Amino acid sequence: MITILAEMSGSIQGALGCLGAAIGVGLVGTKAVEAVGRNPGASGKILVQGIIGMALAEAVAFYALFLGK
Repeated sequence: MITILAEMSGSIQGALGCLGAAIGVGLVGTKAVEAVGRNPGASGKILVQGIIGMALAEAVAFYALFLGK
């Protein structure tokens, strides 16, 4: 019984970590699109910052999946 509960809690932790990463990537993408809409001339700089922000948000998912068990 304890092993089943341990497996379930690990799965919940991984799911919540991935959910947080998905929300973070969505927010970064949304704000990047808004920023390019306001200032199209800075799209190159905004793209770089957006990719870095998305990569950092995705790192949360990897930590939750691989280090949580």
